[in-house]
This record gives sequence, C-alpha cells and structure tokens, in this order.
Amino acid sequence: MTKVLVATEKPFAAPAVAGIKDIIEKAGFELVLLEKYTEKQQLLSAVADVDAIIIRSDKIDAEVLNAAKNLKIVVRAGAGYDNVDLQAATAHNVVVMNTPGQNANAVAELVLGLLVFTVRNFFNGKAGSELMGKKLGILAFGNVGRNVARIAKGFGMDVYAYDAFCPADVIEAAGVKAVASQEELFKVSDIVSLHIPATPETKQSINKSLVGSMKKGGILINTARKEVINEPELIELLAERTDLKYITDIMPDANDKFAEFEGRYFSTPKKMGAQTAEANTNAGLAAANQIVGFIKDGVTKFQVNK
Repeated sequence: MTKVLVATEKPFAAPAVAGIKDIIEKAGFELVLLEKYTEKQQLLSAVADVDAIIIRSDKIDAEVLNAAKNLKIVVRAGAGYDNVDLQAATAHNVVVMNTPGQNANAVAELVLGLLVFTVRNFFNGKAGSELMGKKLGILAFGNVGRNVARIAKGFGMDVYAYDAFCPADVIEAAGVKAVASQEELFKVSDIVSLHIPATPETKQSINKSLVGSMKKGGILINTARKEVINEPELIELLAERTDLKYITDIMPDANDKFAEFEGRYFSTPKKMGAQTAEANTNAGLAAANQIVGFIKDGVTKFQVNK
C-alpha cells in the first residue's frame, strides 16, 4: 500500500489534517503523521518506508532523501520550496512540488495589515498617515503580488510592479503600472513590498543602493524570505536615513541591531504570512490532492525540479 507521511514540525490545523486524511485514505493510501518532532532522527526514521511526504517549512536534504528508500514525491504545502534540496531530490529520482497560490491571499492581507499598522505609528496614539494615494511598488508579480495589488487598489493606492518573468502587458491588464526595472520600482515608490524567492540571483539583492534610492519616508516591507535582504547594508542605511522604515514577518538574523531603530522597524516573532486557518487548510488539501494525482495518474503540473 502506498504510504504518505505528513512531516510537520509546525503542524497543520486539525481540520487540515482531517481533510488530508480523507483525501489520502479515499485514494486507498495509508497516512502517517509526524507532528511537532524535535529531532532530525525522528524524521529520518519516519521516512524509511514512505512513498510520499507532505511538509511545511521542514527541511528535506540529502540525508533525509538517503533514508527514504521508497520515496517518489515530496510536496511542500506552500509556495516557497528553498527548504528542499532540489538537486539531491533529482539525483534520487524524487519529484518535488509546491502548492502555489494557496497561501497568497493570506500573505497579501498581512502585507496591508502591517502597512496600516506602520503608517499609523504602530498604534502608539500619535497621528499617522493614510495609504490612499501612496505609490506601492510590488517586486515580483506572482500569486501573492497580484493579491497585494488587488487589495491595495481597494485602499486607493497607486500600484506599480516589476517582474523579470512576467510580461508588462499582463501586469498592466491587472490595472497595475509596469516599470522597466527593480531600480525604477524603488525610485518611484513610497512603499516597496517584496515577493521574490530566495535564489542565488536574489539572495542579499535588496541592498543599500537599492533601498537608499527610495523617496523620503519610504517603507520597505518583506514577507518573502529574509535571505533576500543584505542585512548589514540595510542596518547601515537605516542609521544614515532616519526617515526610512523596515517591516517584516521574517525576523532578521540581526534582529537586535534592527530593534535599535525604534519606531522604524517591526518584525513579527514568527513568520506569519500563511498563518490563517484558510491558508493552512488550502495548502494541505492541495498537497494531498497533488500526491494522489501524481501516484495514480503521473500528474506533474506543479513539479519544481524538472
């Protein structure tokens, strides 16, 4: 019997687990749960005889793949998949998928929620400003970026976007102004929202020069990956430009240094973008359905290690 492991150090909500179980068992497969594990050895033991794995932020590296002798597919319940060693997976003939779009609205709502919190001076009682009429730049116009644009337009914001892989006419069709480069995006925007993945090209790409080109009073908001930020350079810039603010739901490695910029920096204690009941369930059910589709019919629509 095909065995499917749900390995989640940070578990799915109970309704999501129930939904995953229903999908897997209706397909005639067996579901195994490994939740809130504290040691890697627990994961290594659990993968020994499974055919498929559903994960969240859990790391699947060469050691895990070596231990999983029967493994055919790993599905990351969420859009980002930098916690999976794609090269090692390919070497082991393991298909890796993500579940794009399932968390997009949740992340987008968080972006606008954090922005309201920021422009109202973190609700400290002092007069703040409004988002209406402000220029919002969206860096990467994927599922999350498009949802951010949709909600931001409801606030009456002027929305701009840059995406090296998305044609300008697609951006314009969404009622968003396409710009020619990320440099132009930072220069034209009052606020820049990051939605780029962590890749060799993007890691530490958000640097002093780029952010320093923003207008007076600029706000940088990051709900993507902390690795895309050049932390030393951004700290240096915030010390020089006392008008700039940095807001994120991914606590930086240098959180203590950023915290010195009181009133201009905020980080949630944990990554919060996908932390809604709806997103949690949507991503889990999508992962389960993708495993069934792959095992039964060879569907590889969302494979990321082609």
